[in-house]
Amino acid sequence: MSVPTPLAPPAPPPPPAPVASSSSSSSWPFGSLYNRFASWRKSLDLPNPGTVENLSKESKQTLLNNYAFDGARADLSKGLSMNPMFQVTHSFHLGSQTSPPTYHFGAMFANDKLFMHGNVDNDGNVSARFNQGWSANNVSKVQAQLSNQPGQSFVQMEQDYQGSDYSLNAKAVNPSPADLTGIYMGSYLQSVTKNLALGVETILQHQGPGMSDLGAAYLAKYTSTDRNWIATAQVQGPGVLQATYWQKLSEKVDVAADLQVVAAPGRRDALATLAARYELRMASFRAQLDSTGKVSAYLEQRFAPSFSFLVSGEIDHFKNAAKVGVGVMIESSSLTPEEMGLVPPPGSPALPMPQP
Repeated sequence: MSVPTPLAPPAPPPPPAPVASSSSSSSWPFGSLYNRFASWRKSLDLPNPGTVENLSKESKQTLLNNYAFDGARADLSKGLSMNPMFQVTHSFHLGSQTSPPTYHFGAMFANDKLFMHGNVDNDGNVSARFNQGWSANNVSKVQAQLSNQPGQSFVQMEQDYQGSDYSLNAKAVNPSPADLTGIYMGSYLQSVTKNLALGVETILQHQGPGMSDLGAAYLAKYTSTDRNWIATAQVQGPGVLQATYWQKLSEKVDVAADLQVVAAPGRRDALATLAARYELRMASFRAQLDSTGKVSAYLEQRFAPSFSFLVSGEIDHFKNAAKVGVGVMIESSSLTPEEMGLVPPPGSPALPMPQP
């Protein structure tokens, strides 16, 4: 009689599937929605709009407001180091119709992540700037001034962060930890398309208990696809508008327009300004005309890389007044040509001579 073959034992059941941890995004109700939004936002490939402080940077570089002067001016700078950069400056300004004679001594130090600049004038006023870059997109800034004149001393702390398609900025001027008095500002600028950016800036002035003032400004910036023209607009409070337009006509010529309108209760005023800049090989010329009848011009002639001659002029036709300024900018260095990189080090191959 044959013995029956014993049956094999049943296979064990498959192990249960691993359960996702509670910290995963699937356990968060809005995790999937946020991931979709982040993926959609990244697919738009929006550019960084820049900072609110540099909203109208291109037009300011064309206008003469930051360049015109009167009287005699001399800026003497000396470079003591290239990497890290260390430079000292002596500035003289004499014969101005609007300000007394002044002298400024400044020193500047900078490397890849740190920037420091200090300045003292003949009256003993001291100012300083300090920038610390934690990363390419995150910078902390401190600016301070000590003045003999009441109300002119201040401390400003600032944090600037630039994302892939937005920029954030927070400032505090003369903040007091005890009663929280001071001026606090915050701004946000967001690219909504590849050409258009919208933003908002808020200002809170806290002078004491029950004494606070809150204001807001709305910003817009439109950049052409080829970046040959940029238009900006700022609405500050009720009835205050500032608009700028900048266009690059060629590699050497660009123009700018600025419009400021105040239509607040009890005050109505407007100022329109047109300016042009022409860059030559060894010179830069700017001309400006505004609606108050002022015609201005500014010339910077570079005779050498380390020597520039400046001429500034302004004529006010309505007031029948004129201003003229002349100046020089001289840069010198205690470094050898080899240290400055102007002469190749010994042993390097000589550069070929140009053929006639």
